Amino acid sequence: MAIVFTGDEFLEGADFIGNTLSKHHLKGSFFFTGNAYRNPSFTKAIKELNRQGHYLGAHSDKHLLYADWNDRNKTLVTEEAFRQDIANNFLAMQKVGIATDKAKLFLPSYEWYNSAITEWSRKAGLTLINFTPGTRSAADYTFPAMGDKYLSSEAIFQSITDYEQKDPSGLNGFILLIHAGAGPQRTDKFFHKLPELINYLKKKNYRPVRIDELLSDQH
Repeated sequence: MAIVFTGDEFLEGADFIGNTLSKHHLKGSFFFTGNAYRNPSFTKAIKELNRQGHYLGAHSDKHLLYADWNDRNKTLVTEEAFRQDIANNFLAMQKVGIATDKAKLFLPSYEWYNSAITEWSRKAGLTLINFTPGTRSAADYTFPAMGDKYLSSEAIFQSITDYEQKDPSGLNGFILLIHAGAGPQRTDKFFHKLPELINYLKKKNYRPVRIDELLSDQH
């Protein structure tokens, strides 16, 4: 399995996540926007993640919404705009020392896309990926003011263990998405449960690896 972390305007968990992974001798995968890679407040943390040997990839330069929320078949950007967005994301990555020729996996912003975005990614030399559905880990950006959409870290953790126990394959081959930051409106940061999550996974004999290693093994 692989644990992937995404980020745009908030990366307050980057240092904690990196330190936790290092303590457990594990490699993670991080997909950040150009906004994040360019943010001087995040430069030190991103360079440290790169130094530690984690996978760093693209997540859209400006965190664009590529497809309509209500009509997924409706593409909201042109192919030219999409390619420029990716090019700018890669340029921002290069400026913080990331070798983009080794970052060919692409996780779309909002984890929301359609067949056009998949095809344009392929034409750009990228392999589009997404998280594995079944858990509520991607809801770790929610905060109490969102009402029914809010999910506590304890509930998110429970959704992961419930899925692992109920699915015949457990979390084998799973891509688990966690946000590297949720902003000040959410004080119950799910990334703080990463040590507990890793211990749970180890007891169940899972081996979290970089996303490129996971997909290479599956291939």
